[in-house]
Amino acid sequence: MNNQPGFHYQEEIDKLRERFRFDFVSLAWVQPAEDRFVLTWQYASGNLNERYKRIVLHSGKGIAGIVFKTGKPMLIQNVAADLSSRDLFNYPIIVAEQLKSLGAVPLWEGKRVVGVLLAGYRTEDRLDESSFELFQQGLETEFGAFRVKEGAHP
Repeated sequence: MNNQPGFHYQEEIDKLRERFRFDFVSLAWVQPAEDRFVLTWQYASGNLNERYKRIVLHSGKGIAGIVFKTGKPMLIQNVAADLSSRDLFNYPIIVAEQLKSLGAVPLWEGKRVVGVLLAGYRTEDRLDESSFELFQQGLETEFGAFRVKEGAHP
């Protein structure tokens, strides 16, 4: 599911980070049923450390889990204003990478969300609704073999 021949996810997220001048871009994949459909961050660009590799999220938990469960993009323009500091433990990628402004989009295969693409900044209010929309449009309708928007045709 997450290894499409001929598509180099690490190279692509490096390009996305550079193109949009993000501080951090990461890609989480849903793990198979025997792993109870958890999500793990598999690729990262601009990361401060390797902690992202140890983050495991269940559906509905953390940014990847929420985007996976709802199938909808998620934007947090200002972490300090939009999330309670008591709730930050529910968002380990924000803490691990010191993100202050970020967005995440679901990656679809057929009618199922199979991954989450997250991009963000370590500065508040850097990603607003219009720049997040431009980012999503910049992905066009596909990322690798996966559709970025539900209903988009591959």
